[in-house]
Amino acid sequence: MTLKDLESHLLALTPVEKERVIQLLTHSLTIDRVDVAKPIEVGAGEARIGNTQIAVWELVNAKELGCSDADLIQIYPQLTLLDLITAWEYAEANADEISRTLQEIDE
Repeated sequence: MTLKDLESHLLALTPVEKERVIQLLTHSLTIDRVDVAKPIEVGAGEARIGNTQIAVWELVNAKELGCSDADLIQIYPQLTLLDLITAWEYAEANADEISRTLQEIDE
């Protein structure tokens, strides 16, 4: 099966099935993430994913509004599942920073 074939099969899955595929793939990843882009502090101090302009707080906000990882990858096609894992790890480790940023945006 080619990647293109696999892509068409994956896109045909229901949202619940897609979430399960993401869980399976996430679980199968190794701990070694040398090639994963880590969030870095840029500009106004917002943590962003790798060299993108996508702030971690944006992803957290979208997730809180009900977006799944699959939704986020569709919305931000430049992101990978590993980028999202990195974002969630950063958000968890820096929960106060993310909460403050979201609160400032709400105000």
